[in-house]
Amino acid sequence: MKSKSLQGSSPDEIRSALNQSLSDGFAPTLAFLFISVKQDRESVCAILQELGIDIFGATSCGEFTDGHQSNGEIAVLLLDLNREAYSILIEDIGDRTIKETAVHLAKTSLQTFSNPSLILCSTGVTPSSDVFDGMTLVHELSEAIGRDKIFFGGMAGDDMTLSGTSVFTQKRETNHGLLALVLNADKVSLNGMAITGWKRLGISRTVTRSKGSFLYSIDGKPAVDMYLKYLGKDKEGAGLDFDVLNELSFNYPFIAERENSDEIVIKGPMSIDREENALVTDMEMKEGEKFWFSVPPDFDIVQEIIDEATDVKSSVGDDADALLVFSCAGREPALGPLVTMENEGLADVWNSPMAGFFTYGEFGRAKKGQQHYHSSACCWVALKEK
Repeated sequence: MKSKSLQGSSPDEIRSALNQSLSDGFAPTLAFLFISVKQDRESVCAILQELGIDIFGATSCGEFTDGHQSNGEIAVLLLDLNREAYSILIEDIGDRTIKETAVHLAKTSLQTFSNPSLILCSTGVTPSSDVFDGMTLVHELSEAIGRDKIFFGGMAGDDMTLSGTSVFTQKRETNHGLLALVLNADKVSLNGMAITGWKRLGISRTVTRSKGSFLYSIDGKPAVDMYLKYLGKDKEGAGLDFDVLNELSFNYPFIAERENSDEIVIKGPMSIDREENALVTDMEMKEGEKFWFSVPPDFDIVQEIIDEATDVKSSVGDDADALLVFSCAGREPALGPLVTMENEGLADVWNSPMAGFFTYGEFGRAKKGQQHYHSSACCWVALKEK
């Protein structure tokens, strides 16, 4: 399988780059299209559809290819994958539950191939602008399709506006649903990993009062007071416009342990609810749950990801045909230029064209772990036609 990546800041630039990529006889069948909500995705889809190229698309919080990173632009990864080796499924949730939708997706995938693996994107926020429940999605899909089955991906973005996200093909689009590239695992291999890299700070803490996404108290003390004081912020001086998400959460998320596992999960405060005097978190923190504050990221976080990818490649023993990266939208403000080093380093390790986008959540396997929903992670997957 051959692949090429391209990028542009307008549909016209994508058309020009696409024509150049086809000039040597390259005949792609499939395009991964990651695109800002500011862009005209209908026009870009029409350009690809004119050439008979299937589309796996998601809106983004920033997009990248090997050699380029952008915000508000377009990234494309083209593959000349045999159509007998894949199928694209899109599911609109509508009046169904996430469980019902995930079960239907799993059933259809297993009917398509006896041994399927998936590249999976969901929308990132609901039509009411709540964060999509990625944890329920991953749990239900894993149960329905089989825990031995592999899937990697992420939740669509909208340039950090939380106003509306989409996943789409050349024919259909949904602002509340799922998109899956179902691969015949006997024909295409997936090797990947989801890594956060954040390190624990100090002693463990205990959630002593919470309800849903509201975290009221930690170790018997008001959660808002403890979080801000511990990180050097004064609650009264912060003002009503204090931006927890952008000023603290990306750099200082919580580190918890998954139930019945020594694997960690990152949970981030999204905002302060002043009326409730509670932290609003992106994932539920249950009463009695143990967690740690975290150390701000540094170069070690990138090196860990590159080292782990190198180990995986050594065990596989071959380059990839293509590489996809689903990186949390919080990594860019937290890591700064290091996030570019992270993405470029992965492309160098696998020696393949790469494309990806900054997401509202990531799906994938941690090292030696099961499928999970992640926050603040870099989730990458290398594709190789057998």
